[in-house]
Amino acid sequence: MSANHPLPPLSLYVHIPWCVRKCPYCDFNSHERGQTLPEQAYVEALMQDMSEDLALAQGRPLQSIFFGGGTPSLFSGMAIGQIIENAEKLFGFAEDIEITLEANPGTAEHGNFRDLHSAGVNRLSLGIQSFDDQHLHKLGRIHGRHEALRAFGYARDAGFDNINLDLMHGLPEQSLSQAMADLDQAFELGPEHISWYQLTIEPNTVFYNRPPQLPVDDVLADIQDAGYAQLAEHGYGQYEVSAYARHERQSRHNRNYWEFGDYLAAGAGAHGKITRNAPDDILRYRKTRLPNDYLNRNKPFTAGGEHIPVDNLPLEFLMNALRLNSGFSQTLFEMRTGLQFETIAQLAIELVHKDLLNMKDGYVVTTALGQRFLNEILGQFG
Repeated sequence: MSANHPLPPLSLYVHIPWCVRKCPYCDFNSHERGQTLPEQAYVEALMQDMSEDLALAQGRPLQSIFFGGGTPSLFSGMAIGQIIENAEKLFGFAEDIEITLEANPGTAEHGNFRDLHSAGVNRLSLGIQSFDDQHLHKLGRIHGRHEALRAFGYARDAGFDNINLDLMHGLPEQSLSQAMADLDQAFELGPEHISWYQLTIEPNTVFYNRPPQLPVDDVLADIQDAGYAQLAEHGYGQYEVSAYARHERQSRHNRNYWEFGDYLAAGAGAHGKITRNAPDDILRYRKTRLPNDYLNRNKPFTAGGEHIPVDNLPLEFLMNALRLNSGFSQTLFEMRTGLQFETIAQLAIELVHKDLLNMKDGYVVTTALGQRFLNEILGQFG
């Protein structure tokens, strides 16, 4: 890679595939745990998996790690610490590395949160979804309002000063006032980051086969408009379609995704993206999906991978970068794709005339109208 096209920043995604119970809206690679959790066997498999991917790092230290699932908080702090320690030995860490772990309030334990913090996790993401017991029941969650509030208290007591709350809106039969009550409770807690997004019904889920009664479009629009206003009023700046932060606590890991950075994949069903010999030589790859297959040492960790065709690079880049409120610079487009901005310039100008994009000082940004019709914008580049 040349000085004009340096390798992108590098992150690591670690997937922990087990849950206490599969939620009816969830389409992630998650599996209900059995009587015993093969924690140590899985940790050892992860360490071997990461070592086999060492060459993909190309000497870059990790800028961030994200433990997703599933429910990573089912694992002990000692196990998470082993994974972090091994990753640091293999790849090296940026001095200010961000290490996030997703936690389910239904599995929160005061001692384990302390152990996770001591192990090096410095950002916690709590899957609250709602503070309303009836809505949590409809969503199939294993926690209630009390457990959600308790988990946040445990996190603060354990020393976490960077906490994200995951909240959904547009829940089955949810009213505007109920959606705002969830946000009001979040504001009272004062997390550094809120991920606030609409429930969508995905294929291969229980909700897809037995759809719940969701709010009508007018109510959904009212919820979004009121929610945007309330988040801004309470100091949460929107920097991505569903991400809001205070005190400059944007998710560095997710920003790396949205800015078309690179990320290694470790764990059952994890996906990665790596730039190789040139910015237009990009590999997407995935790991063996089923936990039992991943733990089987006679089977490879990597299930497959595909080189992104050069013709697809503009869309691949824009699917991520246009989610950001700040958009992207033309320079970043060229650095991450290896293509000249002129490749997409004419189409971008046409979308400017339709008030869907703005182009100024070398940056491309979606307008307020463009954010509402982001899929339509992307379809133009497809």
